[in-house]
Amino acid sequence: MAGTANFVEAQAANRRNTMLLLALLTALAAAFGYLIGWTFESETTDTVRAVSSAGIAAAATMAAASVGWSAISLAFGGRLVLSMADARPIAKEDAPQFFNVAEEMSIAAGVPMPRLMVMETDALNAFATGTSTSNAAIVVTRGLLGALNREELQGVVAHEMGHIANLDTRYMTVVGVTVGLIALVADMILRSLQWGSFNRGSGNSSNSDRKGGGGSGILIVVLIAVAIFAPLAAKAVQMAVSRQREYLADATSVRFTRNPSGLISALTKIDAVAKPFPGVSNATQHLFIVNPVQRLKASLPALLATHPEVADRIARLRNLGG
Repeated sequence: MAGTANFVEAQAANRRNTMLLLALLTALAAAFGYLIGWTFESETTDTVRAVSSAGIAAAATMAAASVGWSAISLAFGGRLVLSMADARPIAKEDAPQFFNVAEEMSIAAGVPMPRLMVMETDALNAFATGTSTSNAAIVVTRGLLGALNREELQGVVAHEMGHIANLDTRYMTVVGVTVGLIALVADMILRSLQWGSFNRGSGNSSNSDRKGGGGSGILIVVLIAVAIFAPLAAKAVQMAVSRQREYLADATSVRFTRNPSGLISALTKIDAVAKPFPGVSNATQHLFIVNPVQRLKASLPALLATHPEVADRIARLRNLGG
C-alpha cells in the first residue's frame, strides 16, 4: 500500500509541476507580446503609457496564435511524427509477445488498445504518439523486440502507455508550438531592429521634441534583451516539462505493472547502446523513452536536456518500488 501511495503522490506532484511550467510558458509568451506592442506604441505615439492598449492587443494575438497553431498540430501532428519515423504497422503473428503485453497494459491503463508499430532498425528504443487515447500509437524498434525479455518489454510498453493515459503528447505539442512561436517572433523582432523598422517617428522631430523619447529608448533596449533571451527561457521550460513527463510516465509504468525491475532493466539496456538511428530527428528525439540524440553530458546544460539522467530515473523507480 505504501508503494501505491508513492505512485499516486509522484503522479500528482508531476502533474502540478507540469501545469505550473505550462502556465509559466504561456505567461512568458503573453509578456513578450505585451512588450512588443508597448514598444511599438511608444515609437509611433512618442508617449510611453503605463498601460499599453497595443501591448494588450499584442499579448492577446500571441495567445490566439499559439492556440491556433496548437490546434493544427494536434490535428495532424501524430501522423506527421509516424511518417517522419517511418513507423509501419506490425502484425500480431509477427510480434505476439508485444501484442500480448500491450493488451495487458491497455486494460491496466483503462484506455483503448493503441496501434502497434515498428521501426525497422537494430537500435533499441520506443515512443508513443497521438493526441488522444483514441488515436494513439506505440512504436518500438525491431532491435528492442529482439533484445528485451517479457518483463523488460512490459516495463517499456507500460511507460509508453503511461504517456498515452496522461496525454503527454498533447501537452508536449502545445508546449512545442508555444516555444516555436516565441522563437519565431523573437527572430522577426531582431531582424526588424537590425533593418531599422523600429526607428522612431517620421524624422522631422528632434529627440528633444519627443515626450517619450527616453522611455521609448529604454523599451527598445529591453525588447532586444527579451528577444534574445526569451527563446532560451522558453526552451528551458519546454525541456523541464519534457523531463517531468518522463518521470511521470516512469511512475505510471510501475503503477500499471506493480514491478519496477522490468523498466529498470530495460532502461539500463537501452541507455547502454543509445545512439542516433534512421527515423530520429531533432524534432522527434524528445519522444523516445531514452533520447538517442541528446545525451546528458558535462558540455550540455541540464536545463536543456529533454530527459532526466537514466541513473536518476532508475533511482526514483527503486524508491517507488520500496
